[in-house]
Amino acid sequence: MTDDHRATARVRRITLDAGGGIALSALLAEPAAAAAEPPRAVMVALHGGGMRAGYFDGPGRPPTSLLTLAAGLGWTVLAPDRPGYGGSADRLPDGLPLAEQAAMLRTALRRYARQHPVGAGYFIAAHSYGGKLALTTAAAADGDGLPLLGADISGLGHRWAVDPSAPGASGRQSPGLHWGPLRCYEPAAFRHAAQLAGPMPAREAAELPHWPRTFDALAPQVRLPLRLTFAEHERWWRHDEATLGDMAARLGSRTVRLDRQPGAGHNISLGRTARAYHLRLLGFLEECLATGADGAPAPVPAAAAGEAT
Repeated sequence: MTDDHRATARVRRITLDAGGGIALSALLAEPAAAAAEPPRAVMVALHGGGMRAGYFDGPGRPPTSLLTLAAGLGWTVLAPDRPGYGGSADRLPDGLPLAEQAAMLRTALRRYARQHPVGAGYFIAAHSYGGKLALTTAAAADGDGLPLLGADISGLGHRWAVDPSAPGASGRQSPGLHWGPLRCYEPAAFRHAAQLAGPMPAREAAELPHWPRTFDALAPQVRLPLRLTFAEHERWWRHDEATLGDMAARLGSRTVRLDRQPGAGHNISLGRTARAYHLRLLGFLEECLATGADGAPAPVPAAAAGEAT
């Protein structure tokens, strides 16, 4: 396999039928052998607030792209623009609250599976606000037939380190919050992000202050294996050991891995350490595929020793 995964993986734009006459635009990355054999599983990549699906497609350097890296290793990756972004922005200019986004995503994934092979099922990779959608989807999907293997989430905690209702918090006026130290990124990352960035839809922004309460209500219903990664320079969320232990304890999952990514800011998948993070993510996907939905017998209650910032 060459280091340029685009030589072995196809990335194309598609639309997903999300019901109610809503079509979600999406990026689809498939292994080169996709026409001859089904994928092992399908990774669903959910972007954060104010971004689009291209967040996962690398800032100008193919090795940093989760889509091409994963597809080059045999996985299909489906990265939708969440409701209110991309192709659905005209129909949903104010976006949707989390519960409605989750219902729409479940519909889109069930309909995708009717027309495409999904292997062992779906694995969710999510960033920031996309992680909220991942947890909401997981909490609501129990028993509805949607085959979820696990989820790997970066840039999402359950207790704010800042006031999310402060002016500029949901926009681009606070680069330190959205990025962390600029040395964590190459210049191409900012050019790439500028093509993807836009305002957070109003109905999303209105829910920001309520996330701690929302998390506490839905966490016990989240039972799939989880890995939660916090950048070394994460500034949106409290991520001290005690706070992470509390977060893990509230979740209904039997497997909760807590990890840290050194040398990274909030936008991990756009940074210099993106490849390292994505390889760890794919390692967790391998574990979920091997162990099944029940995962390991007990959660990890706190960050690994020596990893606390």
